[in-house]
Amino acid sequence: MEPPDALHAFRRSFYECLHRREDALFELADALLTADAAPSPVHLSLQAPHRRGWGSLYAALRRGQIDAEALRGLIASHPLAGSAATPVFAVDVSVWDRCDAEKSSPERGYYYHPSRHSAGQPIVAGWAYQFIAELNFVRESWTAPVDVRRVRPGQDANEVAAEQVKAFLRLWPEEERVAPLFVFDAGYDPVKLQQGLEGTPCQILIRLRAGRRFYGDPSLSDPPAYVGRPRRHGPKMKCADRSTWPEPSAEHHCEDAAYGSVRVRAWAELHPKVQNHEGRGSRRPLPIVVGTLILVEVERLPRGESRREPRVLWLWCGTGRRGRHRI
Repeated sequence: MEPPDALHAFRRSFYECLHRREDALFELADALLTADAAPSPVHLSLQAPHRRGWGSLYAALRRGQIDAEALRGLIASHPLAGSAATPVFAVDVSVWDRCDAEKSSPERGYYYHPSRHSAGQPIVAGWAYQFIAELNFVRESWTAPVDVRRVRPGQDANEVAAEQVKAFLRLWPEEERVAPLFVFDAGYDPVKLQQGLEGTPCQILIRLRAGRRFYGDPSLSDPPAYVGRPRRHGPKMKCADRSTWPEPSAEHHCEDAAYGSVRVRAWAELHPKVQNHEGRGSRRPLPIVVGTLILVEVERLPRGESRREPRVLWLWCGTGRRGRHRI
């Protein structure tokens, strides 16, 4: 299908997802896409695509109806151009700061914000939204947001992410046979995510802090000096202590124009000790969640980042289905 025809078909399908006040909502979407900045919703009624009065805009926001599931399915059926053979999606939380809106913004929470500060601390009051966006390997800044959910105060972002990913995969086109890869930042818990996505046809990759510790299979440890209960944890591997690192299960070297020499090592069949879990305080055995630990090292950072020294990158690779993840 040619690009103009594909765009026309997408807009027609989008219009069919609007069930009430559809004309006003459709023009409001065009105004949002073409506006440079909108201090308030009424400013959107001044945009050229919005041919109605400002009253119809507020009526559409108040009384309009959108078939959210149909809209999610429509967006999921249009992958990002230039994506790899294995689709890659990023999952992260973005905060909409609402510091001075106590009455008009209920259920606010306190979240970290990289640029907005409150009383000298990078913490703001606002709403948290969790996005799923498709990525590609083209050197550009374009992404394709495919889903968004509100993370309310008191909710666990890991549990919301697991449910969000499973709901998105139910809309995944049937012709897609490759399990997609979902990447997460260091604020997510690899154990909770892997447990929440167990049995789901997907792969996960999570960035870790450098001070984590992991353990191998108990069979790799020496026999205990005394008789007692069987071991549940094998040799300890400290990410910050190279002397504790065993031989990697896999290793890869390559040269990159931007990063120079790149070295990737992986240790399979490792697991962390779990502290915060559902059975905490019940004296039941701690859950063992096995995955692959990955270390990425580069010679230099790309041009423009010469003021910073390259750091090592630790990653956790897991899968919703045991034994089916690939590195």
